[in-house]
Amino acid sequence: MNNKIRCQSCGMPIAEEFGNFGTNADGTNTKDYCSFCFSNGYFTNPNQTMEEMIASSVENMAQDLQMPLEQATNLANSFIPTLGRWQK
Repeated sequence: MNNKIRCQSCGMPIAEEFGNFGTNADGTNTKDYCSFCFSNGYFTNPNQTMEEMIASSVENMAQDLQMPLEQATNLANSFIPTLGRWQK
């Protein structure tokens, strides 16, 4: 993937220009997670599994980005497991 800062939960590009940084408990921005995954110091879906994140990412890429399903599936399965939240 390119050199953009990416959410370490879902892989979405995050940037000040998008206004989608997640927030820490003290209200400051975190560069680790997007606002969809992390808010006020907590994951928005704390019990979500990596497999569930992969499935939702495939759905979002296929629907919102009009990416072919096979390409979205391959990308999500190869990229999501490398992100910080999913490291064991």
